[in-house]
Amino acid sequence: MLKKSLENVLSPEESGELISAFDQIGDIIIVRIPDSLLPKKGVIGKTLLEEVKVARSVFYQASAVEGDFRTRNLEVLAGEDNTETEYREFGCRFTVDVENAFFSPRLSTERERIANLVQDGEVVTNMFAGVGMFSIMAAKKKRCTVYSLDINPVASRLCEKNIKQNKMKGSVISINGDAAKIVEERLQDRSDRTLMLLPERSDEFLESAISATKDGGMIHYYSHIHAERKADAGKLSERRYLQATPVKSEILGSKIVRAVGPRYYQTVVDVKISK
Repeated sequence: MLKKSLENVLSPEESGELISAFDQIGDIIIVRIPDSLLPKKGVIGKTLLEEVKVARSVFYQASAVEGDFRTRNLEVLAGEDNTETEYREFGCRFTVDVENAFFSPRLSTERERIANLVQDGEVVTNMFAGVGMFSIMAAKKKRCTVYSLDINPVASRLCEKNIKQNKMKGSVISINGDAAKIVEERLQDRSDRTLMLLPERSDEFLESAISATKDGGMIHYYSHIHAERKADAGKLSERRYLQATPVKSEILGSKIVRAVGPRYYQTVVDVKISK
């Protein structure tokens, strides 16, 4: 779609350099532009704003998601310089800030999968919850209690707002702070299911996840894995988990969540632990 929108702006060679996929989140577009095309970023932004009728803003992603708060730098190319928008997914309504709080539209399939796995009556700890999407989607479907943790105060504020604007069967409790400290002080052995949605630092927080989880409970362990063959990524992530865990674990399954680079994948391993 991006290349088609710009076919009258860029040469075929330039179009070939342009990353074809972009993120449309509510009425915001976020585009990644190779260095060779940065001199044309203004016309790229203007063209996208004209072609995508529902868009009010086009941003260039000027940095990767980074830091403890998982934020990124965005540069407005066209339209309003406002990074907050409304996003809808599977019957839920979310206010998100695409620059100042972690959010990815590319995790929608995984959010639905986890929501379907959660059972009525479960206690769930979502250790790196962002604006609360995994938490709220689970509580919308099931009569569960979800502790939704994030160290970023903007993310926690938006999570609280999103809790109020969605009708749920269960309940979500937003807690702002360091996940490891919150688990140690308040949530030890509370969870039937624990989500570790920080793939780049999963091993660092694994003991905290285990501490939060009851004997016989489930952990969803996300990680980033390099694999020469895509088919090997799941098994490689299972091996990584088993090397890192200090407790007896039964592997229930593993899968690729999404590609994050050439031969580089975000994966999830679903495990049942025995303390």
